[in-house]
Amino acid sequence: MMGRLARFLSPKRIAVVGGRECGVAIEQCRRAGFAGAFEAVHPQRDDLAGVPCVRSVEDLSEPPDAVFLAVPPEASIEQVRRLAAIGAGGVVCYAAGFKEAGEAGAALQAELVEAAGAMPILGPNCYGLLNYLDGVALWPDVHGGARVERGVAIVAQSGNLGINFTLQDRSLPISHVVSIGNAAQIQAPELIEAFADDPRVSAIGLHLESVQGGAARFAEAVRAAQRAGKPIVVLKTGRSAAGARATLSHTSSMAGGAAAFDALLDRLGAPQAHGVPGFLETLKLLHVVGPLPAARVVCISCSGGEAALSADAAERLGVETPALGAASQSKLSTVLGAHVAIDNPLDYHTYIWLDQAAQTACFTAALEAPSVEAGIVILDYPRAEAGDNRGWDMAVDAAISAARATGTPTLVAPTLSESLPGGVREKLMAAGVAPIQGVDEALAAIAAAATVARGFAEAAAGDVFQPLAAPAETGGGVALDEWRAKKRLAAAGLTVPDGVLAADATEAVAAAEALGYPVVLKAVSATLLHKSEAGGVALNLTDADAVAAAAARMAGVGERFLVERMIDGAAAEMILGLVPDAQAGWMLMIGSGGVTAELLGDRALIPLPARVEDVERALDRLALAPLLAGYRGRPAADRAAVVQAALALARFGEAEGGRLIDCEINPLIVREAGRGAVAADALILFREGDA
Repeated sequence: MMGRLARFLSPKRIAVVGGRECGVAIEQCRRAGFAGAFEAVHPQRDDLAGVPCVRSVEDLSEPPDAVFLAVPPEASIEQVRRLAAIGAGGVVCYAAGFKEAGEAGAALQAELVEAAGAMPILGPNCYGLLNYLDGVALWPDVHGGARVERGVAIVAQSGNLGINFTLQDRSLPISHVVSIGNAAQIQAPELIEAFADDPRVSAIGLHLESVQGGAARFAEAVRAAQRAGKPIVVLKTGRSAAGARATLSHTSSMAGGAAAFDALLDRLGAPQAHGVPGFLETLKLLHVVGPLPAARVVCISCSGGEAALSADAAERLGVETPALGAASQSKLSTVLGAHVAIDNPLDYHTYIWLDQAAQTACFTAALEAPSVEAGIVILDYPRAEAGDNRGWDMAVDAAISAARATGTPTLVAPTLSESLPGGVREKLMAAGVAPIQGVDEALAAIAAAATVARGFAEAAAGDVFQPLAAPAETGGGVALDEWRAKKRLAAAGLTVPDGVLAADATEAVAAAEALGYPVVLKAVSATLLHKSEAGGVALNLTDADAVAAAAARMAGVGERFLVERMIDGAAAEMILGLVPDAQAGWMLMIGSGGVTAELLGDRALIPLPARVEDVERALDRLALAPLLAGYRGRPAADRAAVVQAALALARFGEAEGGRLIDCEINPLIVREAGRGAVAADALILFREGDA
């Protein structure tokens, strides 16, 4: 392990400074098998957990590699300053009462960071670190981990969740758990890079409440891990309004927008889990088999009910269950006979139960299908007291043999998480078959492994993604009226309607005559943000009288009028926008538009800078996607024009992001294929003085 954290995360000499919690940390290190030296500092006690105490950090025999510090906040600052002065390798700051406690605590936290200088400091308001590779437990409480030679490293913003991860009974080998608390100095990106450099770490799990270190620094660290072949899985809390409030009170890390965070991770190819079981099971799959080229799987069961259950879950989770191909189908028919329908998911019935050779042949034929990248054998063990488990043991042995014969990544998963005994899990792990506790968890892990593969491929191809930073505060600003906004967008490469700005009704009529009917008339004002609700829009005006009448109705709504040629051939209405997120950066927003845009909520976010493939993937996720392709006899929309419009707006955002507060095009009228996409209405809000 390289970098400034190497000495701290893998110490040979540990010191503790404080009272009761320090004694617990010593005991936990002994329990973990730490083979290095201990020293303890306390101004009054003779010993802590049998380790003799010296009176000050200056009395330590040598500068410690790692220190567990458990004293009050103000005293923590002074002790950190003195530890930095003697050359300590790093400090776990256990005390709370810093930034999470309000303004006074935030000031203390700033002093703490200043006192540390270049010395690594973990926390404050954190439990510490567990290193099960080297037997290090700078941890003031119980934990459930054990020594391993290789495993997954977990960075947890919550100390209690960190404990919970170690208490898992899922056969997941854990190499490290690091609780970062307020993350005043050491943050997730630095830990990601440290673990990426350790060959004993197989994958990295992140429990985060916010984007650590800023979007650009976070992206840099994720790419470094991917280049090192280390998958990353994220468990984000603080997604809801209530969760965000709990996050702030918990560790002082203000939660960012969940949708923007999701978009950032998607762009990086770092999958998310949406609960602790899925988080741990996905890490387990990645530890055992690593990334998968695609989320295409064969599900194998002796039950039609289980087969249907897995088919439904696969569709819900975006996992394909493709046809197995002629060769595999022929082999399966030979093994299973004429009474079994060959499909995927495969219900092989119970004709071959207790026939291990036939089961092996069946599983092998299914797993070797070229259309799949992984296989799941669904198997729920009975309770030990229920009787003879020979049939289940045979099925496990058949799965192992088939996995070895085909080389296809193989999972064994029960429908009930508790129905896969520990001994069976360990046997499967030793054989390189992933025991995943739940069918849904198995399918979600396969989808995640495919996302990881995309991130790996982009990192290997040299993709250097630097998110565009967004302002932390977006209040106030100056809006451009629609005429000026469209001029800016047209200059950026977007198509806008042919239009003329008119001072009064007479000029409006003249403009309509010059443009040709039908036309649209709009009231124009920089303060008029919702023209439809104010009666400031009239559509499909077909003659001079209609234009004059509409202008009369709009008198006083705006300062001037905008006359535009009516757009025909509309196949869909969409919305494009530029959305700032203080943590994840600027986002390109794309979705279903028109007056129902907010009601439908059919939209996707893409971090800037955006690429063609990012826009294409976002379009595929929209409920609107079938409409663009031509739905129920309707003509297909000009999808290529949508992509070009989105990219033009993204370039506008990249050029203006330092001055911009908000930008929205609604609707973007998408015409029939080959006829383009037109920004029919637009809003741009700049910072004061930048308009």
